[in-house]
Amino acid sequence: MTIQLMGRIDSSNAAEIETKINEQIGNYSGEITLDASALEYISSAGLRIILRLKKANAETRIINCSSDVYEIFDMTGFTELMEIAKAYRHISVEGCEIIGEGANGTVYRTAPDTIVKVYSSPDSLADIHRERELARKAFVMGIPTAIPYDVVKVGDLYGSVFELLNAKSFAQLINEGVSVESLAKQSVEILKTMHATVMQDGELPRKKDEALSWAQRSAKYLPAAIGEKLISLFEAIPETNTMLHGDFHVKNIMQQNGENLLIDMDTLSMGHPIFELAAIFSAYKGYSCGDDSYLGTFFGITADASLGMLDATFRYYFDGCSETEIDAILKRAAIISYTRIYRWMIEKNGKEASIAFCRDYLLENIPKTDKLYF
Repeated sequence: MTIQLMGRIDSSNAAEIETKINEQIGNYSGEITLDASALEYISSAGLRIILRLKKANAETRIINCSSDVYEIFDMTGFTELMEIAKAYRHISVEGCEIIGEGANGTVYRTAPDTIVKVYSSPDSLADIHRERELARKAFVMGIPTAIPYDVVKVGDLYGSVFELLNAKSFAQLINEGVSVESLAKQSVEILKTMHATVMQDGELPRKKDEALSWAQRSAKYLPAAIGEKLISLFEAIPETNTMLHGDFHVKNIMQQNGENLLIDMDTLSMGHPIFELAAIFSAYKGYSCGDDSYLGTFFGITADASLGMLDATFRYYFDGCSETEIDAILKRAAIISYTRIYRWMIEKNGKEASIAFCRDYLLENIPKTDKLYF
């Protein structure tokens, strides 16, 4: 049942409105939605009506609150007692520049100082609120990240709004001639700041849990002995509480007035840094699955720039290590990467050539690999 709340609700009319609401509810005992799209103000007298209604029917929620009305509910603690949702303003991204794109959504520049990440799924509100909380958590722990300040509707989809004045992604900077070497070094500075952050148990999802599912699903399509070894290699990766971004690449690092900021925090997790490095390998090389013509196409940069970012990222991250040591870690990251891509390609009916490439890589390298971590 949906009940419309309108105008002002205060001591002068609260009793009358409560009577009308109770008459409308009658003997109904299901979910009740209070639509506050036309509600201008609610006083303590009106709040007591809501409280009594909530006590009588636990499945009561409020939707479409204006910012002013929502603030009243928030200040009085009602947002902790029940589900209360703001009204979302509608915007259009038609003709707007696309500055980022990923599995979960597309990032548009809607104004010189504003970008909007539009989520691909129409059921993304929970993901949006989760990403905002993760971004806030990272921010207060010293990670340079942009925090979304608003949620909007874009057609049937939802979007998060960020204030990033004239910000450019690292991919854009590469295409404007900024040195790949310089940007890789800057990106590793952010990466090391994040990886120096230790979380408490339960604060973030554990990446190893997800990674083990990749290994278990890929193992089904490999010879039994190799599949078993693959799973054991993943199981042997140490559990750590290191903060991981999970989707760290040149489209998710923005530069604003000389300051570098991370976006797309919905993949935040914790675990051994090898999982982050495997995701970086996937982004810059792995997803091409042996077809160099696809290198860098997702980012809109050249193949050389994509491979350059991969090489320089590992060199700066493992500064002081020998080439042999870095190459060994790169191969371990590649095994994790191709394990993830292999099961994904099979389950999504990907290209046979890509599936064959991943399979051949795993068949060749798993037998001669003793560990996947560093």
